[in-house]
Amino acid sequence: MLTEHQTIINHTGSRYIQNLLMNRLMYFLLISIFFTACAVHETYVVRERPREVVYVRPPAPGPQHVWVSGDWVWENGEYRWHEGRWEQRHEGVYWHDGYWKTSAHGYKWVAGHWE
Repeated sequence: MLTEHQTIINHTGSRYIQNLLMNRLMYFLLISIFFTACAVHETYVVRERPREVVYVRPPAPGPQHVWVSGDWVWENGEYRWHEGRWEQRHEGVYWHDGYWKTSAHGYKWVAGHWE
């Protein structure tokens, strides 16, 4: 049978271990967030823009859908076109089309996004 003094020590010891584990978890999460925020987003610049893509937009599946324009994606050393698509409307955000941005060395694609 444990005395009252031993019970307090046991509870204090387990609380210490819980706090230690929680502190280590928080430290790990903060380090993970830091390195995720520092992740490099590669930008590829080309001297000439790819030719404009012409395609027919299919009819909307319903009034709750919004057109997400096609996107240029860097694959195997060049930009390749990925067709647009209809997506469910997101409450409170809008789709911003991607565009070509002129840089000192040529053109780079700024991808479309929800905002």
